[in-house]
Amino acid sequence: MATAAKKTEKKSSNGEVKPLTKTQIITNVAETTSLSKKEVGDVIEAFTEEIKKSIGKKGAGSFTLPGVLKIEKKYVAATKEKKHIENRLKPGTFFDRPAKPAHYKVKIRALKTLKEWV
Repeated sequence: MATAAKKTEKKSSNGEVKPLTKTQIITNVAETTSLSKKEVGDVIEAFTEEIKKSIGKKGAGSFTLPGVLKIEKKYVAATKEKKHIENRLKPGTFFDRPAKPAHYKVKIRALKTLKEWV
């Protein structure tokens, strides 16, 4: 596996290693698992669909990849407009903060195993 990773690593002009592309990831997984590239691509597509279902409107609102990461959908309530707020960066000046509608945010947390890898 180390030789496959070294083959696909690309370095930028300043010597840093670039992140792997989707094609490189599929190639590495295909070599490691002895599956075809098409099968690995289908697995990745199925995986993304599962995340989409879990995070979607009818889903549970969270998705966990055991030991690695947790993706959560979080509701953020609407905020009212605020007028004549003092600017802390420029004392003596004021500004208006517009209202924001209610919306959802996506929060991704690293779990124990991922933290240990870093």
